[in-house]
Amino acid sequence: MYRQILDPVAGSLLWSSLVAALPLVVLFVLLGLVRMTAWLAALISLAVSLLVAIFVYPMPASPAFLSAAEGAAFGFFPILWIVINALWIYRMTVHTGHFDVLRRSFARVSDDQRIQGVIIAFSFGALLEALAGFGTPVAITSVMLIALGFRPLKAAGVALVANTAPVAFGALAVPITTLATVTGLPLHSLSSMVGRQTPLLGVFVPLALVFIIDGRRGVRQTWPAAMVCGLVFALAQFATSNYVSAPLTDIVASLLSAGAVVLFLRVWRPAESYA
Repeated sequence: MYRQILDPVAGSLLWSSLVAALPLVVLFVLLGLVRMTAWLAALISLAVSLLVAIFVYPMPASPAFLSAAEGAAFGFFPILWIVINALWIYRMTVHTGHFDVLRRSFARVSDDQRIQGVIIAFSFGALLEALAGFGTPVAITSVMLIALGFRPLKAAGVALVANTAPVAFGALAVPITTLATVTGLPLHSLSSMVGRQTPLLGVFVPLALVFIIDGRRGVRQTWPAAMVCGLVFALAQFATSNYVSAPLTDIVASLLSAGAVVLFLRVWRPAESYA
């Protein structure tokens, strides 16, 4: 049975890590600098991965190609399957007009763009990340924010920053389940440990969003709602990942955080509205 050597390059973990990172570097260069089509860049990166595995690490050719085939199969199901279904549902809601209904529903909660950014980009984006992942929440929430009057660049920035907190448990916790499969470590142990780290980030992301939208004034005027959203999300993420289920973590956290903000807005409003 093949046992991976951790430092095949001159007995150095640093140099071995740099060589192991070559496939990623090649992929980023081909996509970002050469502007090559994604499928071709991915194939070239796969070829580099196989060469590194066989000639540097030294992995037998048969297990190397079998690992590549397993990765391709896993990439199609569940990853690509989730994305295809998410895009299909999104286009169906747009075609039937329900997407506009959803957008107007969020707008009725508050006409303040700072609150809209927290609810749509953070809470609703986390729900999309939980169910679909892989860039879907950034694309969809950006469109919704632009439709509500956000400038395109600001909408994209808010959506990207908002997607930092829920991404570890995205797509029904695919990153966690993949890590458990690759390492052989218990899923619950990994989920619990990640669920103790990501809530620390989740608390402050809504504050970062209102700062991006309206600067210091936004933080000063809307920090109560942002903190309610962040704290509820963080507590729900911690509790669900540690005591319930990894795939349900972001689903529970996103729904509870959105509900908490909606209820909080019944007893509190910003001193000034920002639109």
